[in-house]
Amino acid sequence: MSRKVLLNAKEIHIALHRLACQLIENHHDFSETVLIGLQPRGIYLAERLKELLATDYQVKNIQLGYLDITFFRDDFRRSDKPLEANKTNIDFLVENKKVVLIDDVLFTGRSIRAALTAIQSFGRPSEVELLTLIDRRFSRHLPIQPDYRGRQVDAINGEKVKVCWKENEGEDVIYLIKN
Repeated sequence: MSRKVLLNAKEIHIALHRLACQLIENHHDFSETVLIGLQPRGIYLAERLKELLATDYQVKNIQLGYLDITFFRDDFRRSDKPLEANKTNIDFLVENKKVVLIDDVLFTGRSIRAALTAIQSFGRPSEVELLTLIDRRFSRHLPIQPDYRGRQVDAINGEKVKVCWKENEGEDVIYLIKN
């Protein structure tokens, strides 16, 4: 197994600022917009973006929620091991709001399809956008594309993209792992 650094901490920092600026361009004061981090790994990216928007760009009152999609996935019954769901925490309505779904890696698109179904439980958004740090563009099974992407990666199916955050892995780095 070998691994190659796709983005180091400085490059991740730059990508996060670029993504934050793109969100501000399209959502201004976020009064009609909510951010939804997909459990489990999209929440780290969502929290980082919220922190950047609040501290570096003085955007106030950003609503951030966490969405668990475990039981909305089309493959959840195909595993032999018991499923462990994460916690959904959305304490606001998404009715008529612009929702930005946030996940670390866009791979096949199945997680996003599940998130689109799951978010309907909290109301009908006026619009849904997708923000992802890594877009594995040649791996899609469904016609889903990100509105905001940190980096596009051409990884073949046997390769994995691993996003590490200092909050849980001790460093900010993104690896391309080959088996």
